[in-house]
Amino acid sequence: MVQVFVSNRVVLPEGVMPAAITVESGRITAVTSPDEVPESADVHSFGDLVLMPGLVDIHVHVNEPGRSEWEGFETATRAAAAGGITTLVDMPLNCLPETTTVTALEIKRAAARGKCHVDWAAWGGLTDDNQEHLLSLARAGVRGYKCFLVDPGIEGLTRLSETGLERAAPALARMGLPLLVHAELPGPLEAAAATVAGADWRQYETYLRSRPDEAEINAIRLLIRLCREHRFRVHIVHLATGLALQELDAARRDGLPITVETCPHYLHFAAEDIPSSATLLKCAPPIRSRGNREELWNGLRRGIIDLIATDHSPCPPAMKRLQDGDFRTAWGGIASLSLAASIIWTAMKAREIPLSELSRWMAGSPAVVAGLSERKGSLAVGMDADFAVFDPEASFRVTTEILHYRHPVSPYLGEHLFGVVRQTFLRGDKVYGEEGFIGSPKGVEVKLGM
Repeated sequence: MVQVFVSNRVVLPEGVMPAAITVESGRITAVTSPDEVPESADVHSFGDLVLMPGLVDIHVHVNEPGRSEWEGFETATRAAAAGGITTLVDMPLNCLPETTTVTALEIKRAAARGKCHVDWAAWGGLTDDNQEHLLSLARAGVRGYKCFLVDPGIEGLTRLSETGLERAAPALARMGLPLLVHAELPGPLEAAAATVAGADWRQYETYLRSRPDEAEINAIRLLIRLCREHRFRVHIVHLATGLALQELDAARRDGLPITVETCPHYLHFAAEDIPSSATLLKCAPPIRSRGNREELWNGLRRGIIDLIATDHSPCPPAMKRLQDGDFRTAWGGIASLSLAASIIWTAMKAREIPLSELSRWMAGSPAVVAGLSERKGSLAVGMDADFAVFDPEASFRVTTEILHYRHPVSPYLGEHLFGVVRQTFLRGDKVYGEEGFIGSPKGVEVKLGM
């Protein structure tokens, strides 16, 4: 059956306009004006609701296999579908085993089978100790590699040293896959540790002082230097400091293959507003000042920051140390899969940023970085028929019932947000609507040629 999806506001590569999207066998076969709908088609008409590409989140910690008590494919992809996300890319850590070998990747694939409400892909991990596995991981289908320049506290995905990074750079350049980097260096963190010795770790200001901007800035300078020398693709994950934007802009103007993401929490919260013991807001790098937040928004508008990804990083509530409010010992990570589009749209409305930018920052650009843009991230002929039906005028209050991931805790609870995902379609099939989740999980791993 030919399906046609019609709206007065369709987010197309050329702008927001009335359009009809024809779908056959899960792919878009035509994009026409609304008056060109075939009479025999099964028509889905959305009136003035926005029909936009299914969002692509390239920074998600699913944590399965091995830590499904933290999260899992079933719950993470359910939350993604509720948030209009139709493709996510899973990070190689917090699962057991970490995705640093093809064997570990196959274990992850087995864990995901039959559980996913949306499509997914995998990043591999890069450490000093697994560099002989990079090519085999690429051939097995990972979309790139994640590394840490500072100790992540994960036994199976240890810090990548500067020597290890230099050793890996030529191979990364040959393969053309991106290296996703947690860009903080240990030196500034070690120096900052002395300044907070004996401080009150229930105060957010103590945690913020322990992870200064310099840790990010120095790491980014290192990456720019090595990228200039070896010309491998660098993707800076979760940029938190606006002080690095000028140097990133200059490097990109020089033609260096560097891309940058930031996250909803850095664009929504501000350090001045975080109360004592609010450990639900601990993440690394940390949420910085109001002025810094506006610099990140300026970086997005100027194109220095390419995209927004959630860095959905959940854990059991006890690990957030909610009872004692200790920022030093609380697990760092913020979950937001089901809320991300609304968080960002609320802030965009306040800044009078057009809706089309939401699709660019949360669908098109992420798909390009992950090498998925031949199938995901835009509404064009040949693409997967992945849609989010979005009501930008509607508002709601965040409650636990709408989170949908495994542990319903969130620093956004009680907030009023704009923008409601009314329906989500995956390859032409409705997987989420106001009636809830529909049918059995239909998501699959997205596998493309190198």
